[in-house]
Amino acid sequence: MVVEDDDHIAEPLVAGLRRFGFEPVRVTTGTAALAEADPEVILLDLGLPDMDGVELCRQLRARSAVPILVITARGEETDRVVGLEMGADDYLVKPFGFRELVARIRAVLRRTGSLGDIDHEQRVGALSIDRRRRIVRIDGAEVALTPKEFDLLAVLADEPGIVVTRQQLLEEVWDPHWYGPTKTIDVHVASLRKKLGDPGWVETVRGVGLRLGRPS
Repeated sequence: MVVEDDDHIAEPLVAGLRRFGFEPVRVTTGTAALAEADPEVILLDLGLPDMDGVELCRQLRARSAVPILVITARGEETDRVVGLEMGADDYLVKPFGFRELVARIRAVLRRTGSLGDIDHEQRVGALSIDRRRRIVRIDGAEVALTPKEFDLLAVLADEPGIVVTRQQLLEEVWDPHWYGPTKTIDVHVASLRKKLGDPGWVETVRGVGLRLGRPS
């Protein structure tokens, strides 16, 4: 559900979400958002015509555990803190890149266990990733991964061959506000490569990040 009253923002947003396989429903007021039945994820603008978005976030969270991503022009730290304290799962400041938005939607759905039917089984060469059941196979043989290893692989598999920065991986797999050491990525990558049986599945692009490869 997209809660956004500005047509210039909402219309391309809804169209873009459809291209990525989502089924967006748009509402323009807080009242309409509260009347909408059981969305799988909510993109919430704070500047609504009939009520404050922070209060709407609080009311939505009080009645449901649905993932909520705040998308707003309010970029001050205090606004972020208030939004997160009212129950938002993530906070994205306008303007933002559409790829980043989709990545954050998928990340919060993975963290909350709500990915459901949005993502499905994917094949990259001998590698198979069943996102709904969180199962990975190589040549049909199941590979036992930890939750973080699976999420790391899933993020890289969103766009095979495209480099994902270390910061993006920390935000999507661990937490949008991660302040811990980045070395944790290296530990998980080393384990993931070993379990997949070929280090070529996860390629390092020095000084940039990681990408999903396709060993010959």
